Amino acid sequence: MKEIYLDNAATTPMSEAVLTEMTDKMRNVYGNASTLYGLGRESHTVLEQSRHIIAQSINATDDEIVFTSGGTEGDNTAIIQTAIARKKEGMHLITTAVEHQAVLQPMLYLESLGYEVTYLPVDATGHISLDDLKNALRDDTILVSIMSGNNEVGSVMPIHEIGELLKDHQAWFHTDAVQAYGLLDIDVQRDHIDMLSTSAHKINGPKMVGFLYKREGVNIPSLLKGGEQEEKRRAGTENVPAIAGFAKAVEEITSAEKAARQEKYAGFKQQIVEGLKANDIAFEVNGDLDRSELQHVLNIWIKGISTYVMQTNLDLAGIAISGGSACTAGSIEPSHVLTAMYGDDSPRIAESIRISFGRGTTAEEIDQLIASITAIVNRLKKRSEVK
Repeated sequence: MKEIYLDNAATTPMSEAVLTEMTDKMRNVYGNASTLYGLGRESHTVLEQSRHIIAQSINATDDEIVFTSGGTEGDNTAIIQTAIARKKEGMHLITTAVEHQAVLQPMLYLESLGYEVTYLPVDATGHISLDDLKNALRDDTILVSIMSGNNEVGSVMPIHEIGELLKDHQAWFHTDAVQAYGLLDIDVQRDHIDMLSTSAHKINGPKMVGFLYKREGVNIPSLLKGGEQEEKRRAGTENVPAIAGFAKAVEEITSAEKAARQEKYAGFKQQIVEGLKANDIAFEVNGDLDRSELQHVLNIWIKGISTYVMQTNLDLAGIAISGGSACTAGSIEPSHVLTAMYGDDSPRIAESIRISFGRGTTAEEIDQLIASITAIVNRLKKRSEVK
């Protein structure tokens, strides 16, 4: 039985072009990029060529890109090191209640050190209010960290408006763009973004590599202490084959490809919604189906069936979906995103699944998903009636 993979918000399979690129670099470009002899210079050339490709993708300059091990390191560096570097200017930070744990945990850590953090609420569609952000801003606010797109429900935050609001404020603006990068048009100049984190494995690239964009003039100490790699901004020997693979993944996603993927994924969402309705499945969408949202994520509440039961039964049917963020999927704790959207007592929290599409997803696979959900719901309903 061929497994149907519908958990692309957790990670994506590497593309053939990325695999080819990385294999070539692992075999032939193995020198340390910090050395001066030929093999090292060759690695350094690949490193800087990759940096240029990636910088262009967000309208940044090459020297504003710092390679990291992924989104978690990028978020931690931006948040913790900003707090350390700007402590004399203030100890207040702002984020949202629906951020990834890579943002929330550093914020909790800073709170334990005496910093004050404001967590902006969201509405039932997963969006913040700009008025709430305006009201939360203070003279001692040093950082605002708000994700570009949510990894559980796909809500897209008003990044441009946030950047406009903050451009004349002392607070730096950081955005976790891990889910949005590769799907949305991101321009750090247009949107007045000071720092931005990404991860390659969300766009069919390798795991354990990403980048942190830092606007020129944003000076924070390196989170990792050691060598002087990345112009003293991130210690550790660069993983040149992985970085080259990341750049190849970025090259594959043109502006036209981004738009095409969003359109394709929007079609899958509609296919699921219409299919479940046609089969009389009691469900509701968590979030918003608006085309401005991240279209690769669909979070649905299947009424009366626990997340665990549905996820397990779909797994037995050869279909991989999740109950929320991959970083908390093994936990029995309820989704903090759905809790923030609907409240502690909502049944949605324990009865929702996340379906996320990728470049290899087909309409036939979506039909199989609909048929499997329908069969599971009907089977469990009959079992309940017998009891």
